[in-house]
Amino acid sequence: MSVTTATGFRAAGVVAGLKRSGKPDLALVVNDGPLDVAAGVFTTNRVVAAPVVWSRQAVADGAARAVVLNSGSANACTGAAGYADTVATAEKVAGLLGCRAQDVLVCSTGVIGEPIAMPALLAGTEVAASELAATTQAAHWAALAIMTTDTVPKEDALTVSGSQGHWSVGGMIKGVGMLAPGMATVLGVLTTDAVVTPEVAARVLASAAGRTVNRINSDGCMSTNDSVLLLASGASGVSPDPGELQEAVTEVLGRLGRRLVADAEGATHDIAVTVTGAVSEAAALAAARTVSSSNLLKCAVAGQDPNWGRVLAQLGTVPEEVCPFDPGQVDVAMNGVTIFAHGALGSDRSEVDMSPRETRIDISLNAGDATATVWTNDLTHGYVTINADYTT
Repeated sequence: MSVTTATGFRAAGVVAGLKRSGKPDLALVVNDGPLDVAAGVFTTNRVVAAPVVWSRQAVADGAARAVVLNSGSANACTGAAGYADTVATAEKVAGLLGCRAQDVLVCSTGVIGEPIAMPALLAGTEVAASELAATTQAAHWAALAIMTTDTVPKEDALTVSGSQGHWSVGGMIKGVGMLAPGMATVLGVLTTDAVVTPEVAARVLASAAGRTVNRINSDGCMSTNDSVLLLASGASGVSPDPGELQEAVTEVLGRLGRRLVADAEGATHDIAVTVTGAVSEAAALAAARTVSSSNLLKCAVAGQDPNWGRVLAQLGTVPEEVCPFDPGQVDVAMNGVTIFAHGALGSDRSEVDMSPRETRIDISLNAGDATATVWTNDLTHGYVTINADYTT
């Protein structure tokens, strides 16, 4: 249930020696065709890592044969030398696979400002190329190799049956910190054996990311390395309707995104902030994003305190021109209990059960018909500990 679920793909994950822990740290995913369609979405941070610069350019033609991913170093803010290392990585993998360097996408994750140990990385690509396989186990090792502070690998897949036959979408993703919209900090690879054009692949991926990983806000921090890539082999011979492909890719990326939230650094609660009754989806999304960014609210949820005042106070910071509403018409429910109703007290907060892992905060603006949901998580001592010790 990962990147090799779709036919036409092989993967590998190996120990190259980039992590001090000695854990897997280099992954390779290869598209064996017959198609080599590819699309990508990347961080909107103005400070970007060398692999993002390379991969944006490389995928612009809608084609790619492979993705090589390393953990242990972000290769961000490393100057011309860092970019040269990215190019050398692509050239090395291209030589091993017999393709152009421009058809190799590169992703890195880890500490910003630390150069990659290139001899170890290049040697690792040789091992990874020799271990490529179309097996579930090979895909699992690839998912393990891209982890940083993740506690579990994150993989998923979906197979669709239709009149033309079966086709699949699979994927792996990493990221548990610096999770903020645009994109939630991730490295992700999606694969499909559907027959699709580069134009459709790009449109489908952008839409799916916009409704899934771009609607996660764990800690309000945006990475320099975010990359989600979609590769299509066409090996199934099935040409699904673009709407069917959109639904499948969004479903898989959405499930992977939920796993990011569930594994967020130090988290004990997954929080869904849903805004309904907004004048537009953009307004609902703006309101949900704003509420999801409240550290005070996250701390309250960590302490199992249904403090609806934190919700209202944060909601009120959304500019009126962005999301118009009348505070006197707002309802707030937490885990199904309406504790603020039309500008006044609702049910007693003692009626709210805050013990489940999943916490739902539902805000009705009663100003229109649009809705949007943003996922976040609580803020705990564990998050502080993990990030206080991150580079020490």
